[in-house]
Amino acid sequence: MAWTIYGLVTSQVGDKNSPIEVPGFRVMTVKEYLDRKLGFQHDFLGVVALTHVAFCLLFVLVFAYGIKFLNFQKR
Repeated sequence: MAWTIYGLVTSQVGDKNSPIEVPGFRVMTVKEYLDRKLGFQHDFLGVVALTHVAFCLLFVLVFAYGIKFLNFQKR
């Protein structure tokens, strides 16, 4: 879930330079806020995409192994 949220937030608003006002802090851009407060960096988006592909491949392989070699039928 964390990788998905990271990818969604950074891909949608991670490159915005619009100023926002954060209560208790100075005025900063959306990009600065994501980087300083949440640690989300837009440059890391490629790694997030590759990680999603790797997770998908892992689950496909585990599913294929389970279908082929595991049999829970009792006769």
